[in-house]
Amino acid sequence: MKYYNLKDKKEVVDFKTATIKSQGDQKGLFFPENITSLDKEFIQNLQLYSNEEIAFRCMKDFIGDEIPSEVLKKIAAETVSFDIPLRKINGKISILELFHGPTLAFKDVGARFMSRCLSYFLKDNTKKVTVLVATSGDTGGAVAHGFYNVPGIDVVILYPGNKVSKVQEKQLTALGGNISALEVNGNFDDCQNLVKQAFSDKNINSELFLTSANSINIARWLPQQIYYVLALKQWQQNESTNPVICVPSGNFGNICAGLLTYFRGLPVEHFVAACNKNDVVSDYLQTQQYQPKKAVATLSNAMDVGDPSNFTRILELFNRQFNDLKNMISAYTVDDESTLLTIQEVYQKHGYILDPHSAVAYSSLEKYLNENPGKKGFILGTAHPVKFPETVEKATQISVKIPEALKDLMKKDKKTVKINADFEELKRFLLNKNHGQ
Repeated sequence: MKYYNLKDKKEVVDFKTATIKSQGDQKGLFFPENITSLDKEFIQNLQLYSNEEIAFRCMKDFIGDEIPSEVLKKIAAETVSFDIPLRKINGKISILELFHGPTLAFKDVGARFMSRCLSYFLKDNTKKVTVLVATSGDTGGAVAHGFYNVPGIDVVILYPGNKVSKVQEKQLTALGGNISALEVNGNFDDCQNLVKQAFSDKNINSELFLTSANSINIARWLPQQIYYVLALKQWQQNESTNPVICVPSGNFGNICAGLLTYFRGLPVEHFVAACNKNDVVSDYLQTQQYQPKKAVATLSNAMDVGDPSNFTRILELFNRQFNDLKNMISAYTVDDESTLLTIQEVYQKHGYILDPHSAVAYSSLEKYLNENPGKKGFILGTAHPVKFPETVEKATQISVKIPEALKDLMKKDKKTVKINADFEELKRFLLNKNHGQ
């Protein structure tokens, strides 16, 4: 499988190069040359296959022979080595719980897959690799955990100061070792722009072996297909109609992976992009004009993205045909007040506790189903409610129990370096770190 640069289609690379390089020239994202269909018999009989086999089949065509099958099977098995259950909330709406991994967030899937691919590709590399990543909340913790103490790899995480939850911050700042956290005086878009600038800077790239673990990286983005297929495996056991799938959407890598599975043959009725006040895509679907905005802080902080990088991949999937895209995707905007109200009502009516991101998705899917009677669907539960204790407790009047796995982490000290949203500051940090200063 080859991948081309969306900003310069003459730049074509293999999976290994795309994984290591992360983005192409002119800050372009890589995109697969071919989207192969999943076997119809496989899709119709998912319950006959183990989760590990499903994960392997989802990924093998995108990697070809660049990773031996036995190695890829092991990577796939480790990627889905925790529960990913589809649970009913009520008669119309279910939730795919993606927060049973080591950092209690959906990004564990992509981070685990990517870290293992990168480790395989770099096993004979003599130069230390720096994984540079921006996070709006959960990516940082998942990447930190996925790469913690991996030999030959340093991780540098940029996150917006005072704009992530306390649990999220501890997960990306408390490990130490080969993990460095930079607390940026700015928002997520500032962090993401700094990362993109670093990849385009000749001085940095002449001294450092840089790669990224954001969803701009295909090895982080592509494995997110897996849990859509695992969800369908469970959906088929109880439902005869195709599901409407609603995804909390920030940088749009998650829903983009779901749409990719649809183009590969996954039977999906419709997709709903659930947005908070950072609703660039909602506006686009209304006006056909894509206008990036300055990100604003909300309760669903991992979705606070004003210029989602992966939306360009969604446009590519649909060959930039607006009507085709609009027929398959709806988008709703949910404010903080509605987010709190949704958490409260779902807990009171159904005894289920949603985190703020899942609440935005629930509210959005509920609106879509009310407007389209007779359909059913599920939301993606992208983070454990314990990551947002103040919000959840305010809405439900109950305290969320901290899982045992988090208790020790919360006692550790936060280790960060504060920087402004200034590329020269990031550049100095990276080069000084490389020189051992």
